[in-house]
Amino acid sequence: MPDLSKAICLVAGASRGVGRGIARGLGEAGATVIVTARSSETGPRTEARRETIEDTAREVDAAGGHGHHYLCDHTSERAVDSLVHWALRRFGRIDVAVSSVWGGNEGFDGERYADGAEWGTPFWRRSAEPFSGFFETGPYPALLLARAVAPAMVSAKRGLIALVSFDTQAGYLGDVFYDLAKANTNRLAFACAQELAPHGVTALGLSPGFVGTERARDNGHADRATESPLYAGRALAALAADPNVQAQAGRILHAGDLAAEYGFTDADGSTPPRFQLGS
Repeated sequence: MPDLSKAICLVAGASRGVGRGIARGLGEAGATVIVTARSSETGPRTEARRETIEDTAREVDAAGGHGHHYLCDHTSERAVDSLVHWALRRFGRIDVAVSSVWGGNEGFDGERYADGAEWGTPFWRRSAEPFSGFFETGPYPALLLARAVAPAMVSAKRGLIALVSFDTQAGYLGDVFYDLAKANTNRLAFACAQELAPHGVTALGLSPGFVGTERARDNGHADRATESPLYAGRALAALAADPNVQAQAGRILHAGDLAAEYGFTDADGSTPPRFQLGS
């Protein structure tokens, strides 16, 4: 288990899914983890779901870390800036920042989106109107978080920014809006890495497999999952503890490959390999 007992981490989009798994993985390593999202016990919840940032903060504590929650709309530049200013005032620095914000599946029942279009409908047979929503709830929040944390990291000449996405180099992901949003996030990780590397700050992308999230379970797709959310969390913890993580700058890293490199396992003790499209 890596030792992140002195690390201050921020995980955006951590009320459920991969974000919650990453927060828990960092907590296992002893980190102080600020978990943020829109769903809270004291306010509205996305799609009226039951998971909240308070739940995640408690999971971080139970795993051995120190969880703190902060309600934030990551599509708002002002809200994200306020979050980062608060974190810096309270903890003095941010060593690791992770964007796992993704709202592209809101209203998706596993087969159809909220506008009635099926997954994979050819682009000429569907409205382009939802396209902006995929970018507003994926690549754009990633950009807002990266630009908000970068000044403090550049000043400190250290830090890790990880953008959770899905590798698009292996082939088409099967849905035009989903594919474009993930490709954009991946390119953002690469671009950030180019500008941050001279300042000692590392930016990279993290690509999990088919994760057994709460939504996958609710949509009846849990049997297709190749890994748990914690697998990505342990991958991120391993990267955060690696003194040579700068060598990974700009790359899109697969959780399965990182497990083989660093020697961690999934929650059940297995080591799922890199997810392959069509598997």
